[in-house]
Amino acid sequence: MDDVSQISEFGKIFIFLITGAILVGLLFFTNRILAPRNPTFEKQTTYECGEEPTGNAWLPFNSRFYVIALVFLLFDVEMIFVFPWATVFGNRELLANDARWGWLSLTEMFVFLGILILGLVYVWRKGDLDWIKPKPVLPISGTHIPQSLYDQINMDQSTFKVREFALETSQPITEQPVAAKTPTRKPMFKPTFKKPDNDA
Repeated sequence: MDDVSQISEFGKIFIFLITGAILVGLLFFTNRILAPRNPTFEKQTTYECGEEPTGNAWLPFNSRFYVIALVFLLFDVEMIFVFPWATVFGNRELLANDARWGWLSLTEMFVFLGILILGLVYVWRKGDLDWIKPKPVLPISGTHIPQSLYDQINMDQSTFKVREFALETSQPITEQPVAAKTPTRKPMFKPTFKKPDNDA
C-alpha cells in the first residue's frame, strides 16, 4: 500500500517559512552576541549619499548622483538581457539541431555589449564619471556683457539680507476699501437659436 503524505503542499510552505524565520532570528541573535558595539555620533547619523544630514531638507541636490544612477541602471538592464541570452546559448538541444543558432546568438551579444561599451567609453571620455572634475568647464554665451556688471550684481546680493520668518505680522492688517461697483454692460448681440423643423 502506498504511503499517503500527511503534510499538504501548504504545510510544506508553512514549514519552510517557519524554518527561514528561525534561521534569520538565529543569525540576528548571533550577530548581537559576537559583533562589537561602539556607537559614536558619526555612526548613528543618517547616511544620505554623501550629503551632510544637517540643516534644511530643501537643499540643491548634487546632479552627479543622477549620472551615476543612470550609468548603473544602464548596466543593470544589460544584465537582464544577458541572462536569457546565456540560457539560449547554453541550450545543447537547440545547438544540436542547427549550429548556426550558437554563432548568431554569440554575434548578437557581442554587438549588444559593443554598443554599451561604446556608450561607457563616451561617458568616460566626456568626464562624467569623474566625481571631482580636474578642470571646471565654464559656460560660454554669445552675449557681450562686461564682467564688471556681473561683479556689481554679485556685490549687491551680498548686502541683501533675508528677514527672519515671523508668524505674527508687525503691522496690523487693515481692510482695503472696496472700490465702487461698476455697472455691468449688456452684451452687444443676442444669440439666437433655430429650432429644428419637425415636419418630416
